[in-house]
Amino acid sequence: MAVRAVVIEADGGSRGNPGPAGYGAVVRDPETGEVLAERSESIGTATNNVAEYRGLIAGLEAAAELGAAEVEARMDSKLVVEQMCGRWQIKHPGLRPLAAQAAGLVSRFAAVRFTWVPRERNRHADALANAAMDAAASGVVPAVTGKAAAREAKVVRATGTDPATTPASWEPRPTEEATRLILVRHGETERTVQKRYSGRGDVPLTERGRAQARATAARVAALAPSVAAVVSSPLSRCTATAEAVAAQVGNPPVRTDDDLIECDFGVWEGHTFAEVREGWAAELDAWLASTRVAPPKGESFVTVAERTGRAVDRLRSAYPGETVVVVSHVSPIKLVLRDALAAGDAFLHRLYLDTAGISVLDLYPDGGVAVRSVNDTSHLTDV
Repeated sequence: MAVRAVVIEADGGSRGNPGPAGYGAVVRDPETGEVLAERSESIGTATNNVAEYRGLIAGLEAAAELGAAEVEARMDSKLVVEQMCGRWQIKHPGLRPLAAQAAGLVSRFAAVRFTWVPRERNRHADALANAAMDAAASGVVPAVTGKAAAREAKVVRATGTDPATTPASWEPRPTEEATRLILVRHGETERTVQKRYSGRGDVPLTERGRAQARATAARVAALAPSVAAVVSSPLSRCTATAEAVAAQVGNPPVRTDDDLIECDFGVWEGHTFAEVREGWAAELDAWLASTRVAPPKGESFVTVAERTGRAVDRLRSAYPGETVVVVSHVSPIKLVLRDALAAGDAFLHRLYLDTAGISVLDLYPDGGVAVRSVNDTSHLTDV
């Protein structure tokens, strides 16, 4: 039975950008909120933006199958919404065929409106996309058949590119288009000196940690002539470091973001690594073997990665083309760098991040990422 108007909620993402990717789309009755259709699919290795476009396309196809005349498409991807509205250029060649396909579907309706919504208002599509990403990450990627196979073959023939994969390139990119994140680990605390698990406990900087914060501030000021914002974990070891940085870069206000807080280590909090090995050997082995495993009464790295990913997405949207200093902890910064480098989970145990170390990455509007430096400690030689 045909419907007059529908709401599409669409989302997509990847574990690594590019990495194992998937999308989700929900079609609803705008009056009752009833779900009229759902679509989701694992799409192999792709970028967030490719997956988001694929989610939109799937939602538009489902709305067309329902016979809808009017559509409101809601997405938490600022890039897709702005590009489909014609306000942003589509510069990345891998996105152009997908945008053209979406535009072709749009032309089949009497009216289509695109609306950006925050991620929390897109939870159903987000959940579908995450389930598809999980399937892609596990290697269980369903074969694309029927209309989808024909559609992808047509795009590949027409463009010579696979829309599910962002082509690698050494081509220089204009840095002024990127949102630059200067990632700073907080300064030294007593727990870092003693090699104790330090998660949600609010431990202050040591005297040396305060000196590290001042040295880091001077280094950041040298790296960034203009800083739009300083964003910090709410814990005091980070806010103290952030305030020292802000004082050197023009005193932008220090804003806290709960998604940047350290992993919750549960019952291991405050214990040394040796104490955890002695008291929770099996639990520690399981935790080291899988990012999906949490310490007893704690938080898994998968959960930490989800919230740090949200924080990064917000910064990319809020500060296009600007520089933001992000002051956080070892686990969130490692996870951001893992995803930026499209690395596997073993990266988390092989990367060492010093207190007050600096890492720099650029985030481009089309989903591209350039890691500029990792764990720069050159400013700490005299501290």
